[in-house]
Amino acid sequence: MFSARSRFWVLVSFVMMSGFSQGMLLPLLAIILEQNGVSSSVNGLHATGLYIGVLIASPFMEKPLQKFGYKPIILTGGLIMFIALSLFPVYHSIIFWFVLRLLIGIGDQMVNFASQTWITSTTPTNRRGRTIALYGLFFSLGFAFGPLMSRFLEIHESLPFIIAASLCLLVWILVWFIRNEFVADSDEIDKVQTTSTVQRFVTTTKLAWIALLGPLAYGILEALLHGIFPIYGLRIGHDVDMISLIIPFFSLSTLFTQVPLGALGDRIGRQKLLAIVTAIGAVIFLIGAQFEQSAIVLIGTFAFSGMLLGSLFSMGVSYMADIVPRQLLPAGNIMCGISFSLGSIAGPNLGGLFIDIFPNLSFFYMIVMILAVLSSLFFLKRKPMLNS
Repeated sequence: MFSARSRFWVLVSFVMMSGFSQGMLLPLLAIILEQNGVSSSVNGLHATGLYIGVLIASPFMEKPLQKFGYKPIILTGGLIMFIALSLFPVYHSIIFWFVLRLLIGIGDQMVNFASQTWITSTTPTNRRGRTIALYGLFFSLGFAFGPLMSRFLEIHESLPFIIAASLCLLVWILVWFIRNEFVADSDEIDKVQTTSTVQRFVTTTKLAWIALLGPLAYGILEALLHGIFPIYGLRIGHDVDMISLIIPFFSLSTLFTQVPLGALGDRIGRQKLLAIVTAIGAVIFLIGAQFEQSAIVLIGTFAFSGMLLGSLFSMGVSYMADIVPRQLLPAGNIMCGISFSLGSIAGPNLGGLFIDIFPNLSFFYMIVMILAVLSSLFFLKRKPMLNS
């Protein structure tokens, strides 16, 4: 069996695989569907399938985790991901692919929820920002390499799915060597005396809604940049190879700042840091909107925004863990996943409609408005009481 330290690296490796599958599917399927003549609004709706799967699974995660422990949840979720990825080449149908996206969303949520709760529950408060940043860094690393799979479309349409399924199987096998632990045994998280699971989620949301805006914002950005930008990029004259090169810069640049920003949040406070990075991010996309015909400017826009905004999810999770009592950490992690999914569902739908309604207006203006609103909320919200 692996040691606790080795367990951490196996967990974040599976999280990286989760990011890889999401980062691959969003632009890959968007490009395939666009080339097949599917409208941008329908394409955007299709992209929400994965995140609808996350929402379907989220309310049912907490009790199985308490009953079976972390490892079985991760193994089950990973198996669902592997099967779904393997089935994409079997049948080319927009409805069938939507169902597979749903299944991958369910598997992703199981893997991420169990891994995230395991890590946050066993990490000391003074190292929480840095540790969760490493978690987010590996997700971003996977997300960065995912879009590169679009280049394999020239070889064979099935090849990206075969590669992703093989990598998923490899990491899934490693999880078998981790010793299972249970919530009550490993972190002394007791049941909160509330009358229902719904009440736990409501209580968590009331306490930590400001922190949940981080995952929400990251979900919106991730889905827009990976699921809708490929459509927009093709329409303004960039080719598939250039688009698949531009997109990874958002996640790749995160690798350089994820851990430093996590440590900085430990020092100056995560709400203040969230307000600052979203404000600067809005300015970056505003500049990018003026020069979007230039591939170099687009690379710079994705890279600099990624350095600041690629940590929104991990900062939000860390901030949530600061605010809520330890008894509500599982519910808090579920709410982070739900917030991320809601953002990821809203992003493609709003983005697809935006392109259809305002074909001559830069797609980046939509991102600027969203970030400006979120930054204002972070700046204006009174700092909540932090849990010790």
